[in-house]
Amino acid sequence: MPALVTAQPIVAKYGGSSLATPEHILAVAERIGREREAAPLVVVVSAMGATTDDLIALASRITPRPDPRELDVLMSTGELVSAALLVMALHDRGVDAISLSGPQAGILTDGSHGRARITGIEPARVRAELDAGRVVVVAGFQGSTGSEFATLGRGGSDTSAVALAITLGASRCDIYTDVDGVYTADPRLVPEARRLAEIGYEEMLELAHQGAKVLQTRSVELAWVYGLEVSVRNSIGADRGTSIREVAMEQRQKVRGIATDDGMAKLTLLDLADRPGMAAEVFAPLAEAGIPVDGIIQNVGHDGMADLSFIVAEADLDTAERLLRARLPELRARDLAVSSGLAKVSIVGAGIHNAPTYPARMFSALGDAGINIEMITTSDIRITCVIESRQLATAAAVLHRAFELEKA
Repeated sequence: MPALVTAQPIVAKYGGSSLATPEHILAVAERIGREREAAPLVVVVSAMGATTDDLIALASRITPRPDPRELDVLMSTGELVSAALLVMALHDRGVDAISLSGPQAGILTDGSHGRARITGIEPARVRAELDAGRVVVVAGFQGSTGSEFATLGRGGSDTSAVALAITLGASRCDIYTDVDGVYTADPRLVPEARRLAEIGYEEMLELAHQGAKVLQTRSVELAWVYGLEVSVRNSIGADRGTSIREVAMEQRQKVRGIATDDGMAKLTLLDLADRPGMAAEVFAPLAEAGIPVDGIIQNVGHDGMADLSFIVAEADLDTAERLLRARLPELRARDLAVSSGLAKVSIVGAGIHNAPTYPARMFSALGDAGINIEMITTSDIRITCVIESRQLATAAAVLHRAFELEKA
């Protein structure tokens, strides 16, 4: 009987681009075969390549509004395929391994299909498989309400990996993807963007929230709360990457990166009754529908009326517009104005609120490039401008230069 595992396990997550083809899966299996010698290993996997998009497209060919429960059942299959194929590749190399679905791995969630949050993990099965000397390959992005599948939203495998690492007391959590770390901007938009060797939790959380696709926001939140260091690395070769951890204030620069997020839409309720409780009446139905909102701005009331604007993802626009138009009489608003084809560009860095020249520099750089700003929102470490989508690449490039982020 194998001895019980006493060493801290390592949790490694491989994204869809790292598992896109059988050849990619075989290469990951080779890497796992080497790494398992150092410590017990739990591997969390995403669906292969564009499988998730393909499944969504397949569902849309059946119905324009698939049932959320059935869509989650469909979506969960992508990660199961990856997990099973990877374990087959490991077996072929003489590595003892087993694949587990999210529910089999003990991942429990709430019942918000498509946007579920992990409520707990019962790790007994995973620990037993590790004790038996196996590599445990877990299908990410999914869990169970106790009786139903639920998926965690885009990038949910990141959160699966971080949550498992915290629960298992892992020595580290490595996120393997097709880039070799977190960059000062999206390299596809800004070729001069450079890799950051490290970044603090707070700054990474803002970058993720404002559109950086490297990590799911919830995974950064969990890592920050529990003090888990997470590394983002390239799945092909290079050991360098970016460490996400607590960073001393004196080590931080004012602006650490440029975040971009395309596919936004703005809704404005015109001449809304300016009275207590009105904002709650506007946003309650959107919350019930699970629609995230951003950039909420209300102008100064006049003659008992005010305009209220906010941003949603274009994917949620139809639902949000339908819900609000149905409530216009009840809200006593004159009309609902809708603008699509928008994007967000943000500068992110600790200490921005103490640097009064930064907003002026940002707005001047955008203005000099002929980019009109539709809305502005801020936090202690971020300034975000809503602009037209067609100008997003230009905006990212001029801001990257304005704040000299190409310099180490």
